[in-house]
Amino acid sequence: MSQPPDDFNPVPGEAEVLEQGIRRILAPNPSAFTYRGTNTYLVGRYSVAVIDPGPASDAHLDAILSAIGPGARITHIIVTHAHLDHSPLAGPLSRHTGAPILAFGGAHAGRSAVMEHLARSGLAGGGEGVDEAFRPDRVVADGDVIGSSEWQMEVIHTPGHLGNHIALALGDACFTADHVMGWSTSIVSPPEGDLTAFMASCATLRARDWRVFYPGHGAPVDDPAGRLDWLVRHRLSREAAIRDALSAGPATPAELTLRVYTDVAPALLPAAERNVFAHLIDLTERKLAHCRGPLSAQAHFEAVPQVA
Repeated sequence: MSQPPDDFNPVPGEAEVLEQGIRRILAPNPSAFTYRGTNTYLVGRYSVAVIDPGPASDAHLDAILSAIGPGARITHIIVTHAHLDHSPLAGPLSRHTGAPILAFGGAHAGRSAVMEHLARSGLAGGGEGVDEAFRPDRVVADGDVIGSSEWQMEVIHTPGHLGNHIALALGDACFTADHVMGWSTSIVSPPEGDLTAFMASCATLRARDWRVFYPGHGAPVDDPAGRLDWLVRHRLSREAAIRDALSAGPATPAELTLRVYTDVAPALLPAAERNVFAHLIDLTERKLAHCRGPLSAQAHFEAVPQVA
């Protein structure tokens, strides 16, 4: 299920109705990581929840406030994860409206023990950048229900892209943020990204029957089950290629990257290497690979013989 190019190109700052009770405002922050920009969602007509206020932008703040309309007010500000393209505007929006900020926790909440160890050893994450200063007013947990007289959303903890990443279920629609998108696969870059957690979160979402996914970037995903199945197959095919390359002998993530990504432009090799390292950590955790010495991005890994 390769995702075809889409015609997603909304005007930044304009509130667009997606369905009854759901509007989207595109933030003006297009990039290689954010596609056309960050999707900010408004849920509700009078008691409004703002999902992912977005990056620090006065123009986007004005657009959100202008979209609320007479007789309505923002009652909840929900941040799906603490990346710089999703969370920084939460503070200014809260100060303007008095609405509390809700999230799974601070920037490093939900991080696994192995990723915590890597972070303490000095490994820094890549991609969109972590909002280290982010702190919610209210911490939510998996299974919590956030709501008003108009709407109710269930919190689903979906770590993988980031430890504090959550999705939000509104009936049979789900705001999947950066975990599932149609235009691209999710970045999984240790120590913030965790492939083991990412695959488990895919299984969590796949266990339910969804009508539509509203992602953090790009157009709605109209075939949620099909997209999840493709994402899992994609990761498993990459894992198979890495294991095959590892069978040729012990290697570092950088050496394996050159074996696996034979047709990638040199400028993209650092990102590819992070992806390989994420897979090697997962394989090591599952006893399918072994790390010689302390776990690090420079360590040598070797295949673990499998008993037939």
